[in-house]
Amino acid sequence: MTPLNEISQATLSNDEILRYSRHLIMPEVTMEGQKKLKAAHVLCVGTGGLGSPLALYLAAAGVGTLGLVDFDVVDYTNLQRQVLHHTSDVGRLKLDSAIDKLKAINPFVRIERFDTYLNSENALPIFDGFDIIADGTDNFATRYLVNDASVLSGKPNVYASIFRFEGQASIFGAKDGPCYRCIYPEPPPPGLVPSCAEGGVLGVLPGLLGIIQATEVIKLILGVGESLVGRLVLVDALAMRFREVKVRKNPECPVCGANPTIKELIDYEQFCGVRGEESVPAATKTIPEVQPEAVKRRIDAGEDIFVLDVREPHEYQICNIKGYLIPLGDLPGRVHELDSRREIVVHCKSGARSAKAVEFLHQSGFNRASNMVGGILAWAERIDPSLPKY
Repeated sequence: MTPLNEISQATLSNDEILRYSRHLIMPEVTMEGQKKLKAAHVLCVGTGGLGSPLALYLAAAGVGTLGLVDFDVVDYTNLQRQVLHHTSDVGRLKLDSAIDKLKAINPFVRIERFDTYLNSENALPIFDGFDIIADGTDNFATRYLVNDASVLSGKPNVYASIFRFEGQASIFGAKDGPCYRCIYPEPPPPGLVPSCAEGGVLGVLPGLLGIIQATEVIKLILGVGESLVGRLVLVDALAMRFREVKVRKNPECPVCGANPTIKELIDYEQFCGVRGEESVPAATKTIPEVQPEAVKRRIDAGEDIFVLDVREPHEYQICNIKGYLIPLGDLPGRVHELDSRREIVVHCKSGARSAKAVEFLHQSGFNRASNMVGGILAWAERIDPSLPKY
């Protein structure tokens, strides 16, 4: 945490005293606590769904230095939940958009920006300048990276994750507390857990979890209350239920255990099976592919092409190219509906699910199946711009 001498040197101007007055009259905060907040350095990894409410409330609370790590740009699909970004920000760097909003909320906050993709080379140097790490990431590779870098650097990791109507939050890497690997030693197989882009997320859910993160960060800085160290909060927004699971440090954990075997950062994309030839199933390397333009030409020419859509029914309602709908999960039980003698072009939203479908079809004897590259998003972009994107 921030050294005591830095806290003692922090002073509040009359404007700051007025701004934070509702904090200052709380016996759990007072002037001394607000000085702790001003002296604190918190790193927010990501300025998206979780990072938006997290950074907004930390800035409003008077956390003196906020670090922001992001390399992405704002697009329309972000606006349903990423409240740091407005419609006018579409196409801008998320960091530019985020800093504008945070400075507008509190000009007293100092912001350090890191326009980069967090990786094994830069994580520890970036973490070095901060007291607390707040993980707002949306993929397993970065999640394990943040965890390991937090443990190796001795910084608590205030964690949350979200999917559809469900979320979870905890604090990892604190002294005597568990880390993320204590609970999840290995990532799930690639493709088993869909991303928010594939499965969706209720727009208000990251607000709920991000505010839990902000609350825990502030409590850690102030040294008050009961933190989430050793506890995993599970949120079911659909039923509006909160459950708590006690989690313990695993003495055999390869990162934070008694005899750690991971003493430096590794290749986390390879670890999570999302990159590299060794992570790609042999069958998927030879999956036939076809471009949307070629599919359109052949359909217009009246060729006998069977278009198979492996998305979900609610996606089909958003937009479709009149393909035959069999969701990927239903394909093994409905494969008898297809004719192996016909040429089958399979598509989904962006091409990932359809690649799995083509692999399955080839294994099942449908040797004329191919994957339409880029899915219906590529079709909407390059063939029919009138189709809505989602």
